[in-house]
Amino acid sequence: MAQAHTKNHDYHLVDPSPWPIVASVGAFVMAIGAIGLFRWLKAENVNLLGINIAHPWLFFVGLAIVLYTMFAWWRDVVHEAHAGHHTRVVSLHLRYGMIMFIASEVMFFVAWFWAYFDVALFPHEAHQVLRVQATGGVWPPKGIETFDPWHLPLLNTLILLTSGTTVTWAHHALLHNDRQGLKTGLWLTVILGMLFTVCQIYEYSHAHFGFSGNIYGATFFMATGFHGFHVVVGTIFLAVCLARAYAGHFTPKQHFGFEAAAWYWHFVDVVWLFLFACIYVWGSGASAH
Repeated sequence: MAQAHTKNHDYHLVDPSPWPIVASVGAFVMAIGAIGLFRWLKAENVNLLGINIAHPWLFFVGLAIVLYTMFAWWRDVVHEAHAGHHTRVVSLHLRYGMIMFIASEVMFFVAWFWAYFDVALFPHEAHQVLRVQATGGVWPPKGIETFDPWHLPLLNTLILLTSGTTVTWAHHALLHNDRQGLKTGLWLTVILGMLFTVCQIYEYSHAHFGFSGNIYGATFFMATGFHGFHVVVGTIFLAVCLARAYAGHFTPKQHFGFEAAAWYWHFVDVVWLFLFACIYVWGSGASAH
């Protein structure tokens, strides 16, 4: 009888979990709440089943559900790893999942690059079509004072490239079971990630163009702003890994959580290099000074 229940495969059949349905409910509430939030910001009403949901609270309720679901679901995955359920096959498939996620993120940024190059390479056509957000037939559009790529953007590039080096150092330290090197490398990476975000906020506060009213500002802030959001997410990801390192998690042979964070951070690095080269340097035009 005992042999009938023996696991003769390398796969892990997860226990029934409430988190998929809870995450779906949270995402739905957050999406409906976002509509109410946007209407509330415009001092408008929106009725759902006779109830005015033009308030910010519904969005934040949904956000809280999603954030808690992320915490609880990933906590369960960590417990599964510590229980020995993450065999070589399971770990391989977790890596495949992370690769597919990063690939989807790549396509996400391709959309913003596409929008930018569509108007940057064909400014005359954009001027004909986008009458309100006219480019004047040139790129950058007339009246737009772009950032000098060789000042703060270059500093941010050096900060992010250095953070890629420190997270690689932390990874190598982990592979050699150097716990102190792992912690030091992660501390430096998290600090550099926060420094990058501070510099980006400072840069935005000194921009001579806004998000609305011109196609340059819209494409610039969408591309760099979403990258900045990914930097914040990656910094939190690495901070969690740092807390787990202090808790004694990760071994040289089993550390997928850290590896996924490092992959994500390197992805953020590479995207920034394209942003710096295409939007800051190539897209600065003759107005940079």
